[in-house]
Amino acid sequence: MLKKQLAEYLHRYHHGAENAVTSKELEHTFCVSGKELRDIVNSLRREGIPIASDQSGYFYARTEAEIRLTIRHMRSRISGISAAIGGLRHSLTAFDGTQICLPLEGGDDS
Repeated sequence: MLKKQLAEYLHRYHHGAENAVTSKELEHTFCVSGKELRDIVNSLRREGIPIASDQSGYFYARTEAEIRLTIRHMRSRISGISAAIGGLRHSLTAFDGTQICLPLEGGDDS
């Protein structure tokens, strides 16, 4: 139900990039956390509802260009996350073979 309310609210009051609303305002209006809001927006987008966003906030897309800009922004985030994963994988080499082996019986062989 909240998904439908959010979609209708954005369509009615925040139609087009010039009418974007911040996530903080939406969190307050719908009494949800930032994560809950992002999850709802993600779900709406997966259903094909044209919820767009930019540096100003969320809005119901009015034009194809607004959707394309949102897609471009999302792709750049994917690229950044992918690069971070690559860096973390590279950092794993520092951990390979560096474990200390201790005798199970306690004490050394001297």
